[in-house]
Amino acid sequence: MQDSQPNNPLHGITLATIVEELQAHYGWDGLAERIDINCFRNDPSLKSSLKFLRKTPWARSKVEALYIDTFHDPSHDPSHKPSHKPSHKPSRKPGPWGRR
Repeated sequence: MQDSQPNNPLHGITLATIVEELQAHYGWDGLAERIDINCFRNDPSLKSSLKFLRKTPWARSKVEALYIDTFHDPSHDPSHKPSHKPSHKPSRKPGPWGRR
């Protein structure tokens, strides 16, 4: 039986890749600002961060959520088209009362 998770944005992405991409995007200081954990603040490295995150589920969840928000949130994708139409278009014509 094959484990298929088509709706999971983290499927097939290793924790190492997640941390590497976030670090490249934000830098260690930026990561520490967004997620206040010592492995990003005090002498950060990929190795120490992975060691901590693998044994600390709450911290790993925060890192995974940041990754999704940063790289998989449709609102950050310039090619993403909203699924709803605007409620109305502003009219360029003056109303029956004319211009003020």
